[in-house]
Amino acid sequence: GLCLLVLRVFIGVHVFLVSCALPDSVVRRFVVRVMCSVLGLLVRQSDPRLRGAGARVFIANHVTPFDHNVVSLLTSCNTPALSGAPGFICWSRGFMELGVTGSRAELVDSLKEYSAHQGNPPLLLFPEEAATNGRAGLLRFSSWPFSILDVVQPVALQVRRPLVAVSVADSSWITELLWTFFVPFTVYQVRWMPSVPRRADERSEDFALRVQELLAMELGVVSTRITAADRTEHMKRLRHTSRLPFAPGGCPWGVLPMEPLLFGGGLTQPRVPPSLPGAAPEDVRVMAMAQQVKEVLPHVPLEVIRTDLVQTNCVDTTIANLLEGRVPFFPESKEAEDLPAPSTSQAAAASGIQGSVAAPSSKPATKQFAKSPVERHLSLQERKRALYDYARR
Repeated sequence: GLCLLVLRVFIGVHVFLVSCALPDSVVRRFVVRVMCSVLGLLVRQSDPRLRGAGARVFIANHVTPFDHNVVSLLTSCNTPALSGAPGFICWSRGFMELGVTGSRAELVDSLKEYSAHQGNPPLLLFPEEAATNGRAGLLRFSSWPFSILDVVQPVALQVRRPLVAVSVADSSWITELLWTFFVPFTVYQVRWMPSVPRRADERSEDFALRVQELLAMELGVVSTRITAADRTEHMKRLRHTSRLPFAPGGCPWGVLPMEPLLFGGGLTQPRVPPSLPGAAPEDVRVMAMAQQVKEVLPHVPLEVIRTDLVQTNCVDTTIANLLEGRVPFFPESKEAEDLPAPSTSQAAAASGIQGSVAAPSSKPATKQFAKSPVERHLSLQERKRALYDYARR
């Protein structure tokens, strides 16, 4: 890996110089694509006949910081720089500088003026506005890319590589570039989809949602309502949680953290069951996490919780799996039979949590899971919101 990294750094410099020296053409794209294959960057495409079929705006999901460079190896396109200081770095990464530093409205007006000139290449936009691994779901699409023109063409991107995960959260583009040089290869799969026109009297928000659903179906993932701002806020919480004395890792960014809420704001360590004095530290930690889940979902058998925690290593993920029905189990008839007697403070906290959970709705609590995934998701969000309200008090 280190030998490949050093060798490919020198080859990458030559690739950069060649791409700067040659004008944008079919010859340049072919030469640079062949040289990128030496760097371990393999690009494949499906349905190339659909490429650029009358659309001047490409809409793609965002996986890595180099998605726009990969698509530009297949067709001529430009991606505007939305963040970062303009200058040599922005230009060298292949972004188009518009000189717009104001609001999104000014950016849309500038892109409309750009698209009005037929001689300019099409635009490649990423409405997610943040990179994900592309395997779980799509972030909610922003509406501004769909305000430029009435016809867009979705482009589905999938990236895979051996040994190392793609698009690690909070990693910089330099880190991603070095990992690309380090691993044997990284495969980009580009799938061109038919152009999607705007319907009559369709708002930009509805247009964005419709294209998001089409891309999610093509990729085989979930179309979520999580925004890039939600992702940023979650990463801040994860960085804060990692500095706490007890912070089990492994939680995906798609599930909001609830461990600090269950521990009274995340400032105290969880109670370790006294029945495991001679157990291994890993078993003690898993059982402590299982007790936390058991306090939230008392009707779930403890063994089922422990088995799922061994796989997820995350209280939040296990609670989500149980609430959404991904882990089958038979509810216990006696909820508190196997639980240790809680202390006075814990009983008060539990009663406070139950009161806060029941406060938003006057409906009686039920142990039955909702049949619809949407209803289960809403139930989970209500529980999380109630726990947040309880932790703030």
